[in-house]
Amino acid sequence: MTPLRTTLAPAALLGAAALVLTGCSTGPAAEAEGTRTTKAASAGGDRIVLTYDGGLLTLDQDLQVVADDAIDGFTRVNPAGDGRHVLVTVPEGFRVLDTAAAPALTDAVFPADTGGHAVVHGEKTALFADGSGDVTVFDHDELDGDRLPDVETTESEAAHHGVAIVLEDGTLLSTIGTEEERTGVRALDEDGEELTRSEACPNVHGEGAVQGEVAVFGCTDGALVYQDGAFTKIDAPTEYGRTGNLFTTEDSSVAVGDFNDDPDSEGYLLDQVALIDAASGEYRVADMPEGVGFTFRDLARGPGDEAVVLGSDGALHTFDEQTGEPIDSFDVIDAWEGPTEWQDAHPALEVVGDVAYVTDPAERKVHAVDLTTGKVVASSDELPGVPNEIAVA
Repeated sequence: MTPLRTTLAPAALLGAAALVLTGCSTGPAAEAEGTRTTKAASAGGDRIVLTYDGGLLTLDQDLQVVADDAIDGFTRVNPAGDGRHVLVTVPEGFRVLDTAAAPALTDAVFPADTGGHAVVHGEKTALFADGSGDVTVFDHDELDGDRLPDVETTESEAAHHGVAIVLEDGTLLSTIGTEEERTGVRALDEDGEELTRSEACPNVHGEGAVQGEVAVFGCTDGALVYQDGAFTKIDAPTEYGRTGNLFTTEDSSVAVGDFNDDPDSEGYLLDQVALIDAASGEYRVADMPEGVGFTFRDLARGPGDEAVVLGSDGALHTFDEQTGEPIDSFDVIDAWEGPTEWQDAHPALEVVGDVAYVTDPAERKVHAVDLTTGKVVASSDELPGVPNEIAVA
């Protein structure tokens, strides 16, 4: 089946977004009006965006709040890929937050029926709409404030909770599934023609591209790898071995992910880390310290490609991504318990360069940790709300 692929210009998207926003009088745009606070941010450096129940906070590199935007309900945030904008999931789709010198939640929206994953790779960002299966792709460097770039939209065969990634040669890799199950991934060329597919990845979730433009997807029994126009499977070391989130770098052949070998496990805390080497085909598992867990929000990669995990003991733990051997651990926050529901606020981790940003919901703070020394180099004041999700632009 050849998917429908269409291109829309910015004016068409802005028009659609405007219609959606004005058609929802009680939505985020209406809630934010008249309740937004902002002050000038220092030039340069990271911008940290935090969600809380009822709003979005933008912090500067010194972890000072420079903007507080009201927004209704639970929302998710993802970097847009250009180092400036953040995509905020709202009922209408992916709304653009501009984190420039005067941060602003814009009225620009990439329309999506139940916005899900946003994946940045190379010059492209791919947005997946779970409610329709549509994949929207754009060049993130063309995103300019509240002006949306041209987009290309590809339909999935059926709506599902999915994900897509665009490789630098233009190949679109998109998950296969329905509302009942997800089975694998298909590869489409720049014209939307299917090149190949694999349905050997049950409950596919999580993606990334490792060294050499090799794409890796998580499955409940291992990982699915796409390289040189073909899919191959790397089996987990156990019959059931689910990886749901992957973290990759362009300098390492290893994808780091969460690992669960118990299909009957309860709760959201895990205590093992998957190390999937797409070059050698080896699948290793590293154990957290006894009694220490983490969630899907607590994994990242360090400046030397090492795995970085924020443990439930409140410490950052690092592992060699090749061997799984522990490298170091640094105390950051107090010990914490896993969430009752995955949406509940609990500590989260984001790493940019050699700095790890760690949220501390119990204290309503966020901390910056130098991963080369293990020292906390900055901490915010008490925040206006309990921090939940985090994105860094």
